[in-house]
Amino acid sequence: MTPERLLDLHAGWQLAEAPAGVDCAALNALPDAEWQAVSVPGSAHGALLAAGRIPDPFYGTNETAVRWVGERTWAWRLHFDVASLAAHETLVFEGLDTYCTAWLNGVPLFTSSNMFVPLRVDVRERLRIGSNELVLRFDPPLARAREQEAAFGRRQLWNGDSARLYARKAQYHFGWDWGPELLTCGPWKPVRRHSWEARIDEVQTRTQVDVAAQRAAIHVATRLEGAAPGLAVELDLLDPDGHSVARAAYAAEVAGASLAVPEARLWWPRGMGGQPLYTLVTRVVDGAGQPLAEDRRRIGLRTLRLVQEPVKGEGGRSFYFEVNGQGFFAGGANWIPDDSLLERITPARYRERVAQAAAANMTMLRIWGGGIYEHDAFYDACDELGLLVWQDFMFACGMYPAHAPFLASVRDEARAAVKRLRHHACMALWCGNNEDYAVAESIGAYGPHAQLERFDARAIYEKLLPEVCTELDPDRAYWPGSPYSPNPTGITMSADATVGDRHSWEVWHQQMLPYQRYGDVQARFVSEFGMQSHPSLALLESVLPPEERFAESRTATWHNKAGGSAPDGHRRLAVYMADNLRVGPSLAEQVYATQFIQAEAMRVAYQDFRRRWQQPGARAVGGALVWQLNDCWPVTSWALIDSSGTVKPAWHAIRRALAPLAVAARLEAGQVRLAVMNAGSEARAVLLQLRVYALDGRCLLDTISDRVAPASSTVETTQALPAAGEPVVAELRALNPADSAELARDCAWAEPFKFYRLDAAAITVTRAAGGLSLNADRPVKGLWLQADGATFADNFIDLVPGQAWHVAVAGTPSNLHYAALDHAARAVSIKD
Repeated sequence: MTPERLLDLHAGWQLAEAPAGVDCAALNALPDAEWQAVSVPGSAHGALLAAGRIPDPFYGTNETAVRWVGERTWAWRLHFDVASLAAHETLVFEGLDTYCTAWLNGVPLFTSSNMFVPLRVDVRERLRIGSNELVLRFDPPLARAREQEAAFGRRQLWNGDSARLYARKAQYHFGWDWGPELLTCGPWKPVRRHSWEARIDEVQTRTQVDVAAQRAAIHVATRLEGAAPGLAVELDLLDPDGHSVARAAYAAEVAGASLAVPEARLWWPRGMGGQPLYTLVTRVVDGAGQPLAEDRRRIGLRTLRLVQEPVKGEGGRSFYFEVNGQGFFAGGANWIPDDSLLERITPARYRERVAQAAAANMTMLRIWGGGIYEHDAFYDACDELGLLVWQDFMFACGMYPAHAPFLASVRDEARAAVKRLRHHACMALWCGNNEDYAVAESIGAYGPHAQLERFDARAIYEKLLPEVCTELDPDRAYWPGSPYSPNPTGITMSADATVGDRHSWEVWHQQMLPYQRYGDVQARFVSEFGMQSHPSLALLESVLPPEERFAESRTATWHNKAGGSAPDGHRRLAVYMADNLRVGPSLAEQVYATQFIQAEAMRVAYQDFRRRWQQPGARAVGGALVWQLNDCWPVTSWALIDSSGTVKPAWHAIRRALAPLAVAARLEAGQVRLAVMNAGSEARAVLLQLRVYALDGRCLLDTISDRVAPASSTVETTQALPAAGEPVVAELRALNPADSAELARDCAWAEPFKFYRLDAAAITVTRAAGGLSLNADRPVKGLWLQADGATFADNFIDLVPGQAWHVAVAGTPSNLHYAALDHAARAVSIKD
């Protein structure tokens, strides 16, 4: 028997615009001059952009200039040679975006209409020795979706065209309040030819871990195709160092076997332990021991539980995650696709972006339901770096249909996603949708006294998806939606703060509460909240025509999609700036001001949410996931990292707030409220130093006290302020009792900032071992460093007199600039 062969069919493709609805013969009759060379995976937009046939859709308002691409029909064709045929021949299409008709050698092969369903097509009787031709026709997605909408009715939604609800396509492609409308099409994932006599169709692993004894059992179930008498399955478990630690073999007719791991190395979220990954090798061998097929996948050994229990002294139930018996505060972010053109997101780019989340001390990323089930490289990076994944199914902000063909497509989609992702150690939760329950509530289709029959997609979230998860991944929690807050009567209200998860958009959306009031909108698990800001000045200017490079220009406003068809992001930004700052007119000043507001808002939010992670039994807030980590194009949005990969000041504010040991200070009437937040598994003794300064630099108070921060908990206290009768800055530092080394720091300022002048401080920058030393003679707020050829380990820094601040620098900085509150951006010389 012959081993399997898997051949990429990625080179040699051609693309042409085609008349709507034509067959293969008509496509092949198109003149040769109309076909252009393209690569797969790819999209029509990406191919046309590479060929210079369309402008960059991200520049200026070119989004409208390329809209025609999504309104046309596009044909892809490939000629490939076949030298011989195996017993079984299949063509594998890992992802087709979205409405596709295929022909092989002029004969109809299939039609598909779900971007998320991989296809495996038997072509043994259709392939021929010699040259073969594969042709794919992709129909315009919006037109096809509107055909379904015309047949079944218009449905309520937030964001995008209402017809999108009928399209099993990445919903953000229809336009969102942070992204452009780019209705892509094409083979967006690999296309391969698979030749085989026997193959492994499915491998399922379920682990049982005894944490105390550090041993595990891995139960492996396999499903084969082409199995014949005499074939066997061999399992080989390799430890993180590549050594074989457990083996098993069984006849191909047997469903699986178990492997014992006596000295199990446990996988932990980052900050709680290591991330050792075992490799399970599954082989099909013939009677002579010759390998015919092989599957390799990495797994982590750990337990994971969603804990919902009473909260001491409060109503409702907790909502937090526990790994290997240890609960933890899940600080993290929401993830959207990192580009509108998906083929451009390389494994290296996935790794970089996930590493940026890890470097910000995050422990969880939520894959939002309006994007895609991400590339394997994303989940691999989360496995390796210790970030748990909250995985939405791909439904967002709408009243989805539930007629039989739609449900059948969704079931195929869900089964494919669960089978592909369930082995990853990072996977924490399956979630039915994003904000669909909230949309239903907004129109009276869910909640008390609602007309529940109008919410027919409950058949997806409360029946179909949990059935799939129970069958294929029974050891992982399923949650019907986000937000979702079941109460004892079984009726959900998505704004309930005492049960389930909540999207706290009273800041920015809804009432536009001051960001200083994030503590008022906490919940058991805050799975969305956020504040907008501009991207970096360099990125923003790169997509604005020179004549449009000013605040509130037509193009600058175009690159803020908040509000959708009634844009209001610029107005909301203006309110938050006006409430807090005095802002100059230049684009640079506007960029700094919006990023300042975002950073301060995130500092307040994460501190106020995290300090409610108290002792066991009092886990009042179990996690906080900011909207959003990343961007898909150059835009003013809620992202912490812009589409060039540049982190904003808010990234640094969150990194400090989520540090394993963090402190928080709040100015209140006559006192300072102090909090020490310890994520460690052991109690931590610290010295708390509180220094209070007048704005002219005078030190009004300097105290040190002993505190013990309990393991995985928060301790709070207060300190009276001196009766100075003037605005002050309070600096709180946690010090190591052994050597007084600084462990954590936070500063609280008299607000609103616009009431006070902070421009008199003299700032000096001195070269120091491994970086720079920063000094000021008066308090400085929000010092933001920028330089060519260097990155800064810390940034957006508050300075106080008499305390030099050391910043580690990677690279050799040149053209150093800084900006700070009331200090316009300026070049600075580094002193030796």
